[in-house]
Amino acid sequence: MDKFKARARKLRLSQTSAEAKLWQALRNRRLARWKFRRQHPIDRYVVDFVTLDGKLIVEVDGVTHAEPSELARDRVRSEVLESCGFLVVRVSNIDEYDNLEGVLEMIEGTLRPD
Repeated sequence: MDKFKARARKLRLSQTSAEAKLWQALRNRRLARWKFRRQHPIDRYVVDFVTLDGKLIVEVDGVTHAEPSELARDRVRSEVLESCGFLVVRVSNIDEYDNLEGVLEMIEGTLRPD
């Protein structure tokens, strides 16, 4: 587990601009008072964002995630994380840049279903 913690620390220092933008909206309980962590190790992966209380993982996907090999890898990753009891949602960099409010509404709606 120590190697995953070290990797998580490294990823926090080298976050993408899309991750940084979403983190500013999620940190310090800014989204409906939910506590999010960034670059947090779960099982054998380091996830982009997670609320442990809400059992929700948010993954930010760039353009490389549209490749068939990456889609297959993401599918396996999501299955493993879901087997740990989490719901995994994926947002694209483009959605985040073009409609951050919509992304935040989707995340909040997932945490508090109507």
